[in-house]
Amino acid sequence: MIDLTINTDLVQNILTGFIKSEVSRTGYSRAVINLSGGLDSAVSCVLAVEALGNENVLALRLPYKTSSNDSLDHAQLLINELKVRSLTIPITGMVEPLFEQFSDMSNIRKGNIMARSRMIIAYDQSEAFHGLVIGTGNKTEILLGYTTLYGDSASALNPIGDLYKTQVRQLATSLGVPKVIIDKPPSADLWQGQTDEDELGFTYGKVDQLLYLLVDQRYQPADCLEAGFEEKFVHSVINRIQRMQFKRNLPLIAKVSSRTIGSDFLYFRDWGT
Repeated sequence: MIDLTINTDLVQNILTGFIKSEVSRTGYSRAVINLSGGLDSAVSCVLAVEALGNENVLALRLPYKTSSNDSLDHAQLLINELKVRSLTIPITGMVEPLFEQFSDMSNIRKGNIMARSRMIIAYDQSEAFHGLVIGTGNKTEILLGYTTLYGDSASALNPIGDLYKTQVRQLATSLGVPKVIIDKPPSADLWQGQTDEDELGFTYGKVDQLLYLLVDQRYQPADCLEAGFEEKFVHSVINRIQRMQFKRNLPLIAKVSSRTIGSDFLYFRDWGT
């Protein structure tokens, strides 16, 4: 068994410092978070409150008509505990007209539309509240591409993107996130009965260990097989990481000059800071 235990106190200090410094660097002092009622957004919200103060965090509940009542209740539970500002804005009226245009629309297409509609609202409220949008995607989802491009993957900064799902759960416990949120099956709540692990076909606990070997320890596939992982599983995960590389980057810009944005012009120091 591979040990993915983190020093939660140290990680908490790093991430709250990250939020505070990166938000202030841009001239802002506030944050906006889409609060789904799930684990990841709860952790990001708690970290933002610790970094910026509860008066400077706006939590958004953005339900669709089939959204779980538990999701709304759990999001409200955290809002009440943290005493943050909040808005509840249903997205049903935004997405239904498009759904009606295509009678054969799959659940995946509908889910992508809902995720992007939620991010439209987040960025609108970013302007209205004068706060940066805080990301809620973990390292597991980012590596596997289990995210909607320009939907839940969109943010100004992401405090938990270098933590695997199992590590986010550890941090949530340390931060005092309500146990009912920590213990429930992970779900994007895009349609009734949907869970992440059913859709992915494996558990976060299992894939996190493999991803740690592949990414953090730079294991080769043969090393992973020797470590006890099934060959089909190893190759399917590697293939998914490779195919989803485009989701982890800004749009690729064709290079025609000596300093291309995204290739050579990358950092604050490139602008003289």
